[in-house]
Amino acid sequence: MGTFVTLAEVLEARGSPLEEDEVWLNSMSFVLLSGPGNMCSVLSPGSMLLSASGNLAFKSCARSGDLGSFTAPEVQDGHAASNRTASEKMVVYSLGMTLYWSVDYQLPQNQPIQLSGKLNNLLLSMCEDTVQRRADLVTVLETCDQHIKTAQLPPPEKLIKQLVEDVFRDSVSSPTFPFVYEMLILTLIHKVSALQMCFFLRDSSPNSLWTIN
Repeated sequence: MGTFVTLAEVLEARGSPLEEDEVWLNSMSFVLLSGPGNMCSVLSPGSMLLSASGNLAFKSCARSGDLGSFTAPEVQDGHAASNRTASEKMVVYSLGMTLYWSVDYQLPQNQPIQLSGKLNNLLLSMCEDTVQRRADLVTVLETCDQHIKTAQLPPPEKLIKQLVEDVFRDSVSSPTFPFVYEMLILTLIHKVSALQMCFFLRDSSPNSLWTIN
């Protein structure tokens, strides 16, 4: 599958929220991967994994950090999913809140989120507190698929690869990155050279005892 980064790491590296087309494509990709048995009911920006090969995955269901904002109200109330539809709607809520978080990332408080009415309505339907009124996975998938075809957006895999590449490019361009690695390399070279010199002196003087510090 390749090297993975989280959605949170993607946004941290770029320092700005996802754009609308990126939200549509990510929604499509994550919905295709979603379903009972494939994931837990609570997703978050830190549990969504994007691969350099264009694939997606989810971290295990181990709870870490504050997930309350991404947890469906019925899950917070301690209600277990009674059927497949109920389970899927828990996932839909969590995915919707995660995507809302990604479009609001580091925006000033007085700056509104820039979304089209269509996408905003979709996310609102995904984040509906009332289970009966909340969109299901099929509705989300069909809405995303229709928009992606109409807008002639690129394949989701292409976007995912680009997002991951941007993270690694940002790491390499970081001012501390080359300095740290240069120091590590110089230290290793120094130690290897010292060891080679000690062994050379030991071999050239068989009657002498040498101690390598």
